[in-house]
Amino acid sequence: ALENIEGKMGEKVGLPCCHEIPSLESLQSYRIYWQKNKTEVVLAYSNGKKIFRHERYDNRTEMDTRNFTLWISPVEILDNGSYQCVVQELRLPRVVCNKHVTFFVTADYSTPNVTAEEIATSCESAEMMVTCSSHGGFPKPKVSGALDSKPVVWNNSQVFESSLGLYNVTAWLWVSLTEDSSFNCSIEYNGLVKSTTVLLKKTNDCVVLTVPPPYNVITASSVVIVIFLLALILAARYLPRH
Repeated sequence: ALENIEGKMGEKVGLPCCHEIPSLESLQSYRIYWQKNKTEVVLAYSNGKKIFRHERYDNRTEMDTRNFTLWISPVEILDNGSYQCVVQELRLPRVVCNKHVTFFVTADYSTPNVTAEEIATSCESAEMMVTCSSHGGFPKPKVSGALDSKPVVWNNSQVFESSLGLYNVTAWLWVSLTEDSSFNCSIEYNGLVKSTTVLLKKTNDCVVLTVPPPYNVITASSVVIVIFLLALILAARYLPRH
C-alpha cells in the first residue's frame, strides 16, 4: 500500500500505518518499525516497549499505540521523503502488514517583494530594472512575471538554499515603459501561489520648447519685407511728381 501525505513546516502531521490492534490484544503482541528512505529507522517498538528512536526525531515523534500512526511535530524540511511502516506479530512470527507513505513537506514563501529602479528616462520612455524576491519556502519555486497581463521572460533569476533547507529566490527584468503599467510577480510551489502586483509609473519630465522656424524661412521672409519697404519708399518718392 502507498499513500501520499502533505504537511507544512512547523505543523503536527500523522503518517498512517496499516494495522489496528484488535480490542482483545495489546501492543505486547507486536514489533513495529517506522523507517525512512529504507535505510534510517525512525522509531521501533517490541513487546510493548520502545526499543529505538533516531536522535533527529527525538522529542518530535510519537506513535499511536493502537493504530501505529507516526505523529511528527513540529515538521521540519528534512522530514520530506518516503517512509515505511512494518508490523510483525511476535507469537507466529509473521509480517502482518507493510505500508509505504510518501511525505511531501512544504514551507510557505514570503509574499513577493517587487521593487523598480529607474535607470534612464526620456520623453518617449523610461528604462527600469524590476526586481522580485521571496524567501523561506520549500520546495523549489517557479517565478513568473507579467507586464499589463502579458507574460514576461526574466533577464535573470537565482535560487539560493539556506542552511535550514529552505529556498530564497530573486528574479530581475529590464523594462522599457512608454506609459504607466501594471506589473505582477508570482511564486508557485507545490500547487500554491503567492503573488504581488504593483504599478510602475513613468515619470513625465518632458519640457516642450517652442520650436523656432528654420533659418532659411527667416531669410526669405526678411527679403520679402525689405523689397516691400523699398517699393513703398520709391512709390512715395515718384508718384507725387507725375
